Amino acid sequence: MSRDLDTILKDWELKPGTIQARLVQARDGRQVLQLRLDLGLLQLETTGRPDGVRPHGFETYYDYLKQQALQAKRSGGAFQLSEEQCFEADREFIQFYHRRISWLAVHQFQRAIEDADHTLAFMDFVRDHAANEEYSQLHERYRAFVMFHRTQAAAARAIENKDPEGAIDEIRSGLQKIKEYYAASGVEEQLEEDALVQQLRQMEQSLRQSHSIAETLREQLDRAVANEEYEIAARIRDQLRRRQ
Repeated sequence: MSRDLDTILKDWELKPGTIQARLVQARDGRQVLQLRLDLGLLQLETTGRPDGVRPHGFETYYDYLKQQALQAKRSGGAFQLSEEQCFEADREFIQFYHRRISWLAVHQFQRAIEDADHTLAFMDFVRDHAANEEYSQLHERYRAFVMFHRTQAAAARAIENKDPEGAIDEIRSGLQKIKEYYAASGVEEQLEEDALVQQLRQMEQSLRQSHSIAETLREQLDRAVANEEYEIAARIRDQLRRRQ
């Protein structure tokens, strides 16, 4: 059997500047996710870790490291990532990045959210257990980028469910979290210069204009609570529960 990829690559033309992904069925019947790249393609598993490996018997390397940290805590010690563990953590970050952008490309928004949540939780773990600040900051600088992907996916999921108000609320929530991240990093003045933030704001304005939404129910609730209009707030909460 030929091992080259010529036939596959010729049938899937590369479009530079575009994320190209597809779901296909493998020979054993399972569904896999493929991502087209300049020099070939990646094939990713749709569940568990993208490479299909179970590190030390755990679903992901992050799950394994959490167990290691828990054991260290029970023994009264402090857990720090070793150089080898940092290398393996980076491998998993990259794998989940490739799968996250692939899920977005094939409009599997819930799965993109789940992979973003995995990465954000893993970033928290690295921040808390890195042996040095340099390694922690290496990952922290990508946090807003992952938040952007999560917000983008959550808004797209709401739009897919014909809930433009929900999409606006997801964007506002995501922007608030990104703002908090910038504030915690001491660079809040750079928020409005972020191209991803600008893109989210444009999405929000486009949704408001195309669906004639001046104020969502969630925004009305926030305003009622701020003004101590509790009866109005209670009615809006009922409306939100019915919508959900």
